[in-house]
Amino acid sequence: MPCTCIRHTELPHTTKLFADLVYQFDRVRTFYHYPPYSVDAFPAAAAEVRLDPAHRAKLVDALAADNSGEAARRNLDRLAQPDTLVVASGQQVGLYTGPVYTIYKVLSAARLSAALIEQGISAVPVFWLATEDHDLEEIHHTWVFDAANHPVRLQATAASTPNQPVGTVRLDDNAAEQLQAALAGLPFGTEVGQMAIEAYANGSTFASGFKSLLGRLLEPYGVLLLDPQLPALRELAAPLLSQAIRQAPQLTAALLDRGRQLEAAGYHVQVHMEGKTSLFFLLENGRRTALRRSGDSYATNGATHSSAELLARLDGNPSDFSPNALLRPVVQDFLLPTVAYIGGPAELAYLAQAEALYARLLGRMPVALPRAAFTIVNARSQKLLGRYGLEITDVLHGAAALEQRLADTLIPAHLHAAFDAGHDRIEKALDAITAQLLAFDPTLDDALARSRRKIEYQFGKIRAKAARESLRRTERARADAAYLSGLIFPEKTLQERLYSVLPFLARHGLDLIDQLYSSIRFDCPDHQVLVA
Repeated sequence: MPCTCIRHTELPHTTKLFADLVYQFDRVRTFYHYPPYSVDAFPAAAAEVRLDPAHRAKLVDALAADNSGEAARRNLDRLAQPDTLVVASGQQVGLYTGPVYTIYKVLSAARLSAALIEQGISAVPVFWLATEDHDLEEIHHTWVFDAANHPVRLQATAASTPNQPVGTVRLDDNAAEQLQAALAGLPFGTEVGQMAIEAYANGSTFASGFKSLLGRLLEPYGVLLLDPQLPALRELAAPLLSQAIRQAPQLTAALLDRGRQLEAAGYHVQVHMEGKTSLFFLLENGRRTALRRSGDSYATNGATHSSAELLARLDGNPSDFSPNALLRPVVQDFLLPTVAYIGGPAELAYLAQAEALYARLLGRMPVALPRAAFTIVNARSQKLLGRYGLEITDVLHGAAALEQRLADTLIPAHLHAAFDAGHDRIEKALDAITAQLLAFDPTLDDALARSRRKIEYQFGKIRAKAARESLRRTERARADAAYLSGLIFPEKTLQERLYSVLPFLARHGLDLIDQLYSSIRFDCPDHQVLVA
């Protein structure tokens, strides 16, 4: 798969924090323990990991419940060894595995684990399933494209109670017919669609569907799936949560201070914090409800709990507690012997805040490494880019802007030159008239300025009409613009952030996963464009 690279700073919506983490680490060193692209970072992070043998044994037993493939069993055996570390990543359990960057995260973790083994550091990939999140609207839909790259939104029907953890929500309708129709014109559409529909059969939960499909697609890589709602894992995490309850005032103060530090450095704060913000949710009657702290008391749903009461409840029922977005990664790395964490821009921004918790609760922090980032184009798209003299970044301005760009391309060269020359002549003539007219009567300045704007507007209008007429005479160009935009920048966002992996597999075959894995490079921090 030939590839080219694009710096993240050339892509839309790249945050300053993420750009500096990737390209200017010294600017963010305060917020992360290790530079992401230094080979020396991994041995240093590994040296800080300590995991009690009894804890490790319980961890392996708990993970065995959800990981039964041959490659996964080998990695469970490896994880049971006292020197084995973890490369962790994670994602919400979205419909049909959610955006394709989910797959990039998993493959990045698997690839880095293999690279560390080659360096003499025993490691396995673990993928954290965010089954506790309670925003169903974020995960009950996904997007695919058809043979013409038209974006198609699929939405599952599922009944849930307010604030129910999404992993437990069952699907009433998995949008199978729409999925099959969208993929029908792609070479491997029938095979891929059937596999996905079987994984997300009506009656399955979002968690079980996610596990099933991800497991089938990535079985050879032995990625260990971790569901934090497993009671055995809740019990293992309880000591860390107990610490967090006991140190709540100090931790809140540290997070508020960290927010001020980030903003003073010119960065954004991913999670808004207030003095009353708690680091926990309670799981009650199938709902995940927020706690609000005031001194030694916590309030939720009209009830008030003291710290002592929460600690007693945690001791007896650890499954009642769920960490918030900032405490969650610390819980993860308390459970796991994590040497590196693979994340997207949002997760890595969480870590910049959560470092204040790592320092006080864990005393260590893994290497924070951006996931692999791809734009996948097929041969036809590559040819179209060449035909119109476009780079990938030229497509990242929306369909309307791309149509105009193609329209400009289709105007004959001599007409383009005539418009340019005419524009220059008009400007020079107006400049000359302006100078003389103002010398004659300065009060005519406003009238002349209005007239000039009208002349320039009418000239621009004629030029735009010529461009639109050229586009109308070439309907193929309009289709080409839609084809490119629909694949590369659908719905005005990067394809990796919108589309599921399914249409890519339906177009290129299941071997695409192995090709993506082979294309991941930890010596290149950029976004990669792959021609499949």
